[in-house]
Amino acid sequence: MSRFWSDVVRRLTPYTPGEQVHMPGLVKLNANENPYGPSPLALAAIREAAGDGLRTYPDVNGTALKDALAASHGLRREQVFIGNSSDEVLAHVFQGLLKHELPLLSPDISYSFYPTYCKLYGIAQRTVPLNERFEIDVADYDQPCGAVILANPNAPTGHALPLADIERLLAMHPDRVVVVDEAYVDFGAESAATLIDRYDNLLVVQTFSKSRSLAGLRVGFALGHADLVAGLERVKNSFNCYPLSQIALAGAVAAVEDTAYFEQTRAAIIATRERLTGDLRALGFDVVPSHTNFVFARHPRHDAMALLTALRERAILVRHFRQPRIEQFLRISIGTDAECDKLVAALRELVA
Repeated sequence: MSRFWSDVVRRLTPYTPGEQVHMPGLVKLNANENPYGPSPLALAAIREAAGDGLRTYPDVNGTALKDALAASHGLRREQVFIGNSSDEVLAHVFQGLLKHELPLLSPDISYSFYPTYCKLYGIAQRTVPLNERFEIDVADYDQPCGAVILANPNAPTGHALPLADIERLLAMHPDRVVVVDEAYVDFGAESAATLIDRYDNLLVVQTFSKSRSLAGLRVGFALGHADLVAGLERVKNSFNCYPLSQIALAGAVAAVEDTAYFEQTRAAIIATRERLTGDLRALGFDVVPSHTNFVFARHPRHDAMALLTALRERAILVRHFRQPRIEQFLRISIGTDAECDKLVAALRELVA
């Protein structure tokens, strides 16, 4: 450790992202990336934006993107916040909305960036255990807190709460911010964005990285009451007034508007997920029901790390988490049918 580090830096445990590996014939199912390319309209918009105009600063407010997102969710521009990936949006949320005297509540098994942000911003956190089926039980959140954050669908487990449970949580804590992180919502869950005009304590966070196939563009956004968004704008404009480039703004707007391509690729991923779930169960795997673009599975007779290592030797990457309760599970991103067939063929050989 450097002698120049602050105490905050010394206490941090940085988030570990999915491994980025380049090797011939790689089947990459470890980072929940979309196996289908971005919208052709988005790519055309990106090419058009990559011109002489890059010498000037982008729109500081991202007005065109905010308007496109507002229209697609039935909201107003002032209810939309945009940022350089949903991770940056979440960072501003933690700093600006979730730091209070009482602890922040979040699931014990969830997105592992949450505890990192808590340490970074000095936020007290209390984790609430998932039940034995890896589901969030809203009744467990009926306790004093400063705020609540949960991923819905949850990661890495894949379960999703129905809107009725989200409403119960919002009504349970009317004077506390409830953040619903919907990175995977487009793969089978209901978005809580439809509740925003009824609950001023709700903030919904989404990303372009998963269902819009734009992980490399780094675009995220939040939807909520105008007062919550105004608070986030104050944090953003005290940190980086221009978080999104002209290229990112242009590509994101086009991706929102290309609903036909979005629906086509989303349906393909859902169909492949159901097919892969059936194939894994036929091989003896326990598979948690998923509403995401990944499945969470374990084999009762084979160690997860041993399977991961053997798959890697066959140029197939999946994800493993060294964490209590889930150390025998593998998180497997949904690829194309051909990629998932290669995975199943390799696992069939390994478990035999």
